[in-house]
Formats: sequence, structure tokens, C-alpha cells
Amino acid sequence: MRRALLAITGLAAGTTALVVLKGAPGSGQTVPDVPVALAPVAPAGSAAPEPPSPTAAASGSATPSSRASAKPTPKPSADRSPASRGGTRTRTTPAAPRTTTSAPKVTTRTVTGPSVTYEYGSLQVRITLSGSRIVDATAIGLPLGGQSGQRSDDVQARYSGTSGEVVARQSASLSTVSGATYTSTAYKQSLQAALDKA
Repeated sequence: MRRALLAITGLAAGTTALVVLKGAPGSGQTVPDVPVALAPVAPAGSAAPEPPSPTAAASGSATPSSRASAKPTPKPSADRSPASRGGTRTRTTPAAPRTTTSAPKVTTRTVTGPSVTYEYGSLQVRITLSGSRIVDATAIGLPLGGQSGQRSDDVQARYSGTSGEVVARQSASLSTVSGATYTSTAYKQSLQAALDKA
């Protein structure tokens, strides 16, 4: 009677394990361990019978010798890829190596035109270029003080600096400053020579 009860209990545990294992194919579930309370207990002095394996319980024709030699079913790995679970396999092509071409470094340089002598003295123009673009201009050696100094200040204010007419026009084609024709002409001559050197 006790053996029949143990056999039924083992069969129920094996069937439960099989249902859980087969219930959700490909879901990555593992076979639960048989609880200790359901494990068959052998009478004193006799060897404990092994619980039936899930496959043997399903077929119902397992013999004690086949139960003893049955190998445990390997547990599915939790990190299986979708392709191994029956999904479609997608092949990813490695991206072509990137060829990055950095923009050439823009060099900033300064070019100074020749000294041009005119009625009120002499001057020369210094320009700063970033690449081929004029970014700044200034006159050097302009007369200071008096009427000639006033004319020099007017020419310098109109033509020179980062927001002067030289930077705006990017050439020596400048409008003549009213009342400072000689100074304007000398400025333009030195500027043109500096541009020719650049």
C-alpha cells in the first residue's frame, strides 16, 4: 500500500514537472525541483526508489532500470538568442570604417604693406588674414596732432578695425574719406601692395 502511494506521488510530481516544462515552449523556463515533501520515502532498510523522469512518466512504460539510467534534461539557458528559440535570424553587416577628413586648419597671418609717403607724412597698412579673408586692418605711422592728425583719425576710423571698410569690402576699393584725400590715397596704395603680397 505504501509503495503504491509513493509511486502515485512520484508520478504526480513527474507529470507536474513535465507540464511546466512543456507548457510554454521557448519561454526559457527551467524545470522546477521536486519539493522534498513530495519525494518518495523508502521504508527502513530498503533503498529509496528514484522518482520517475518526466519523459518516463509521460510514456507510462518506464522500467526501474530505464529510470535509473535516465539522464537529467539540461536546463535551458536564460540568455538564449531569439534565433535559437525559433525566431528569425537576422544578419548584421558591420558598418564600413569611417574615414573622417578633418577640415584643414585655417592659418592666421599678418601682412604689412610698404610705407607710402604723402603730403602729410608716411603710412603703411597692416592686414590680418584668416585663410584668404581679411579679418582686421590698421594703419601704422599716421601723423598725430593738428589738422593732419585729425585727417589720420578719420581715415583710421573709416577703414581700419575688424568692422572697418577694408574688412567689409575685402579689397582696396575703398571710398575716399571727405577732407582726407591724400591720406586716403596713401592708405589704399599700401593696402593694395599688402594684398598683392598676401
